[in-house]
Amino acid sequence: MQKARIALSSIDINKLNTLAVEIKDISDKFGASVRGPIPLPTKRLKITTRKSPCADGTETYEKWEMRVHKRLIDIGVNERALRRIMRIPIPDGVHIEIELKD
Repeated sequence: MQKARIALSSIDINKLNTLAVEIKDISDKFGASVRGPIPLPTKRLKITTRKSPCADGTETYEKWEMRVHKRLIDIGVNERALRRIMRIPIPDGVHIEIELKD
């Protein structure tokens, strides 16, 4: 059976979850089989920088972190559902990939 795998990633978890729920609702509405959203491990990008631009003073550091959240949704191929999903307005900061698999 053919299926479409939708991969969502974002640094804003609220936008990501609302988009995943919206995709799942559309799939259920058109009767397509759905698996997911499957949460993947969160990627944590860390950067440590020194506060002082010159070498004078005490050694104090600032720590910055960015978290990238990911979700996978598998949908059984239903042409009407996929067309509707492609028309969803995608919020800024959310990256989406749709891949067809056998």
